[in-house]
Amino acid sequence: MPWCWHGRSSRSRCRFTSCSPPSRSDLPAILAVLEALWLWTGREVFINLFNYWLKIFAVAFGMGVVSGIVMSYQFGTNWSAFSDQTGPVLGPLMAYEVLTAFFLEAGFLGVMLFGLERVGHRLHFIAT
Repeated sequence: MPWCWHGRSSRSRCRFTSCSPPSRSDLPAILAVLEALWLWTGREVFINLFNYWLKIFAVAFGMGVVSGIVMSYQFGTNWSAFSDQTGPVLGPLMAYEVLTAFFLEAGFLGVMLFGLERVGHRLHFIAT
């Protein structure tokens, strides 16, 4: 593999991780509206649409997690001089992001994906 491919791969992963969240930032709002409409009206069409878009959201969320993990390793391997200079600032910020992403977001996502039959409808709506 030519040496220039490694840089392209790194840049494309960084671009995906940076640009992908804004492109899917409306999905949680759409899911919340669909679930609220289902709770309010009781019509089956809203929960069917919710379940359809929930699968797409779960895949997009998983892709963001995977690309974010790879990008955090690249800070140490590909940009070690940058990480050495900015470590005291970026280190705590990345630790905070990991804690919130893996504990809060993963918990709420788990309730949203697997909790519709296990928890009450109000708690599921709050998780959404």
